[in-house]
Amino acid sequence: MPSTSPREFDAEERNWAMICHLSAFAVAVCPPVGHLLGPLAVWLLKRDEFPLVDDQGRESLNFQITMTLYYGIGLLLLYSGGGYPLLAALGAWNIVATIMAAARASRGVRFRYLLAIRFLR
Repeated sequence: MPSTSPREFDAEERNWAMICHLSAFAVAVCPPVGHLLGPLAVWLLKRDEFPLVDDQGRESLNFQITMTLYYGIGLLLLYSGGGYPLLAALGAWNIVATIMAAARASRGVRFRYLLAIRFLR
């Protein structure tokens, strides 16, 4: 995973950046859009206050939008039988990458997701 070197951010800023990533797990509470609404809410509330949250909120949203597109492709492939392994791999990657991003953000590292399309810049 490419990432930039850590910079000194205060604990509150690092925590909110971490929450940007972990809030994607809101999909468990609000399917099927919680993975988008969680990061979007945190990003909109705190982006003007904390530069790290602005950066990581956009990154989390970009990744979750990208994953939504990939899941859509996987659903289309269900009819051919190839969608099951793809959906399983995507689900595992989403969980692992989100946790990795949250851990790095909690240390003040600007994390970049592998395979994410940069919709928001």
